[in-house]
Amino acid sequence: MQQPFFSLERAGAAFPAILLAVIVLLSSCSNSAGTQVKTPFSGKKYMSDARHFRGVGMGQSANLNIAKSKAELESRKAMAQQVRTNLKVVSDAYSSELVGNQASETVEKFESLAREVTNNTIGDIRQLGQDIRQLEDQTYRVHVAVEIKKKAMFRFLKDKARNDAKISELARAQMITMLDKEIERLESEE
Repeated sequence: MQQPFFSLERAGAAFPAILLAVIVLLSSCSNSAGTQVKTPFSGKKYMSDARHFRGVGMGQSANLNIAKSKAELESRKAMAQQVRTNLKVVSDAYSSELVGNQASETVEKFESLAREVTNNTIGDIRQLGQDIRQLEDQTYRVHVAVEIKKKAMFRFLKDKARNDAKISELARAQMITMLDKEIERLESEE
């Protein structure tokens, strides 16, 4: 006698295999967003806080020195973006105190000074760490984390404003006043 194609006996034997296949299928669907990758310097310790601007950068090249330079530049760019954002907030907060047509010039000069963070050597920038890896393709991948105290950054910007001949006297005075207030605020929070 020939057994029917589908029987309870066959279904009972196949049930554990079907159940396992469904579980594997469902668990693989829940991870469709990809694999999480932990990069160097990605923890809270390397994020900006109330007292510090911090930046992390990555560079990759066949030449180790070029990879390091790229990483340092990227970390400074990240920090400069934070400074730019912070200065925008500060200038917006004090814009009601600014006088006349010089208000827009002052804000523009602030943004210009913030860009210089990327290009200048600032003595108070401290390297928090550097992670160098040589990859399978013989290239180097370098991660760099840097920080500067906000007070030191604002003092640097204040000195740059004082010495910049392109800034009008009124805009210079407004910038220095705003930076002084921000430095005083930071000192009062310590």
